[in-house]
Amino acid sequence: ESEASAMQHGGGGGGGFSSAGRAASQGVAVRLSGWIETGGECASRLTLVLGTLDTRALFGKAMNYTLMVTVVSLLQVLLLVRQMEMTSTQAGASRVSLVTIGLQAVADSYLCLCHLTLGIAVQSLFNAFATAAFFKFVLFSIFEMRYMLIIWKARRPAAFNEGWEVMRRELSLLYSRFYGSLLLGVVLLYQMQNHLYAFMLLFYSFWVPQIVANVVNDHRRPLHVGYLFGTSLTRLAIPCYFLACPANFLHVRPRPELAAVLCGWIAVQALTLYSQQRFGSRWFIPRCFLPEKYDYFRSLSQAECANMSDAIDLESGGVNANGVDCVICMHPVLVNSRNRMAAPCNHLFHEECLQQWMDVKMECPTCRRNLPPP
Repeated sequence: ESEASAMQHGGGGGGGFSSAGRAASQGVAVRLSGWIETGGECASRLTLVLGTLDTRALFGKAMNYTLMVTVVSLLQVLLLVRQMEMTSTQAGASRVSLVTIGLQAVADSYLCLCHLTLGIAVQSLFNAFATAAFFKFVLFSIFEMRYMLIIWKARRPAAFNEGWEVMRRELSLLYSRFYGSLLLGVVLLYQMQNHLYAFMLLFYSFWVPQIVANVVNDHRRPLHVGYLFGTSLTRLAIPCYFLACPANFLHVRPRPELAAVLCGWIAVQALTLYSQQRFGSRWFIPRCFLPEKYDYFRSLSQAECANMSDAIDLESGGVNANGVDCVICMHPVLVNSRNRMAAPCNHLFHEECLQQWMDVKMECPTCRRNLPPP
């Protein structure tokens, strides 16, 4: 440890520095601490703490971070593929919120740009950051954009059956909304540069649109449970690294309380969605505020039972001694059974048959009329 000599000049003043650690030539970080003091009527004292960076340790941390981002991106791709397989039908895809997938795609596009910028800024780590940026690019530009297109097509099937010109307009509308959201996010980020944590909480509210869509449209099981909890956990990896890890490679000041708030907020959203799948999409809404819901297990009047044979044509099956034939499985359905479901058009089906059918199409298997949510 050495002490620098004090320097006097002008109206009087002085300064001093002390060094701790080995010499920088030995590859060990050096830490300097000292003070600068001015005399006279406007006397002031300034304390300085300077240090060198251990580049080897810093590069090691950066490599570990990029490896984490790459693994997380691969997991998100696998989870999204499973979700796409579950909602491959038109009815399944239409139950997924387009805004929920869009928010995740916008967030991934920003992360792609951030990692690419870090790779350009630090040339020695370009390959590592470029790899992380590449996987984020694949995630949002291929998989999430394709899933948004599937959802868009499921909600507007007629437009995609009217020729190439109409289809091209639909595609242009979808992509213009997505890239418009990207630009809007950049503007919001610039306006909220002093409130970055609030901006982050806004982007991590991506499950809220799905919760609202479930309540408004009474959707049933729109998300795979593995996708719901897996995506919630993997999307917390990057913010928790900077907010809860004191040894992060960017030396961002840890904010463990904010990391706890973010984790709690994501957990509330995920548990709310899971409870909607278990207990119904509107279980937490008071009954007085709910619209009237169609009862598929309603009892049939004697007049309906008497006239049912006249209302059934050859397409819907025949009437036998046991009841009406279910057009889905072609087995008899007992009219007064507890396990049968009656559509608004008075066509009867087995409960299991119609439930599986409505997971694919929300229309009557017999007359093709639209069916209300169960």
